[in-house]
Amino acid sequence: MKMSQVLDCDAVNCIYNKDKKCHTLAVNIGDKEPLCDTFMTGASKGGFDDVIGGVGSCKVSECSFNKSYECMSTGVHMSIVGDHVDCKTYHKK
Repeated sequence: MKMSQVLDCDAVNCIYNKDKKCHTLAVNIGDKEPLCDTFMTGASKGGFDDVIGGVGSCKVSECSFNKSYECMSTGVHMSIVGDHVDCKTYHKK
């Protein structure tokens, strides 16, 4: 099994975002909503330049891509919405 990748993310103020790509090993997605629980802002950047983020867990049980708290999509798109980041690949069952 292969981890779903974060294909792109427009949250450029996130510490893990470089050139609209996620550079942490894994993100965790929400609870009742498809929020990126890993989103953080700060003065310095984190993560690894040679890593493209994956979805470590998904707690959004009503997403059609969620199976046993794992994302079964081949890849996800993340986007800033107000003061948080959402998984835009979310699709209600």
